[in-house]
Amino acid sequence: MEGIRVNFISYEKLSGLSMEEKLKFILKEVEKGQILVLEKGLTPEEQTKLIEMTMKNINERFAGIEMESYMEEKPSFWHRLLGKNRARMTVVAPANKLKTIYKDKNIIKAIIKR
Repeated sequence: MEGIRVNFISYEKLSGLSMEEKLKFILKEVEKGQILVLEKGLTPEEQTKLIEMTMKNINERFAGIEMESYMEEKPSFWHRLLGKNRARMTVVAPANKLKTIYKDKNIIKAIIKR
């Protein structure tokens, strides 16, 4: 089937994995050219670690990632105290396939390139 593939990943799929396992799964899928929409996004720590892992894997075939997230608008006191602020949703894709053209607290507009 011709077209662009977007994989919507449920929170349950990733919640049982360690941070390392989760990030390896995401990076492996993106390296294969997949565009992922994560139902419950990544924490700032996970996003930072994913970028670090990506930088180690950039080569002629893999240009890196593009990542956009909606963060929780009003994290609870405990989430702020423990540094557990999590994105409501995260989009991760190969850098050469996704271009963000606009983002605010409620909308991410992007162009998916072939």
